[in-house]
Amino acid sequence: MGSATTQARTATAEALTNASGVDLDVARELFAAVGAVNGSAQLSGALSDSSAPAAARAALVTAVFGSAYRETTVSLLRRAAEQRWSTAAEFVDGLEELAVRAATVADASVDIEGELFQFSRTVASNGELELALGGRLGDASGKASLVSTLLDGRASAPTALIVSSLVQNARGRRVRSLLRRAESIVADQRSSIVATVYAAAPLNGAQQTRLQNALRARYGSAVSLNTVIDPTVVGGLRVQVADDVIDASVSARLADLRQRIAG
Repeated sequence: MGSATTQARTATAEALTNASGVDLDVARELFAAVGAVNGSAQLSGALSDSSAPAAARAALVTAVFGSAYRETTVSLLRRAAEQRWSTAAEFVDGLEELAVRAATVADASVDIEGELFQFSRTVASNGELELALGGRLGDASGKASLVSTLLDGRASAPTALIVSSLVQNARGRRVRSLLRRAESIVADQRSSIVATVYAAAPLNGAQQTRLQNALRARYGSAVSLNTVIDPTVVGGLRVQVADDVIDASVSARLADLRQRIAG
């Protein structure tokens, strides 16, 4: 990712923070704009062309989307188009990130990170489902219908919108990769980090609180926990935050003991 894109993403995220009236309809329109821009090489090229004046790119957004989308949506799209992006593909990625962030802002009360994680686990455990959602041959509406069926009553509206929109416009990416990226964006929007906890049994409320407090002290940020029940852990916990792994499981201590005896 180029430095121009990094700065553009930051500016676009700030525009969302300062925007008013961001709800699920705005997020839905932003996802629709991602599809429209991605589907037209001419449009994506024109909107990400840094040699054109920023005002001209913003005016093009108004001309294309102004009559169909709400003013909040159009304003956010204009702000994104005014930035300098390294490539047209990164501009499309930036719009997608903006849409995920908008869905996150639309309802702060739901555990979108956890719901995305659980759906990702479902996909990972079912090869046929992953193929149905990520295969190049399936049509977008069919994938959206499948997501709706799977998540109906099991996930919030923001999560359902994010998942449905991503699988309809995968752009060659694997479903699990899309979900992990979305989970990371949601956590960043909420100024938190995601910790995946591997345990032999579910954690109770007090255990979760103690772990979150310990991780907050270590990483200096609020922590969202995703728990995976793994009998091989035996006891204790294994915690992964990005590439950082904290292994306090009994199985790890036993392995270490065996190495010491053997060595």
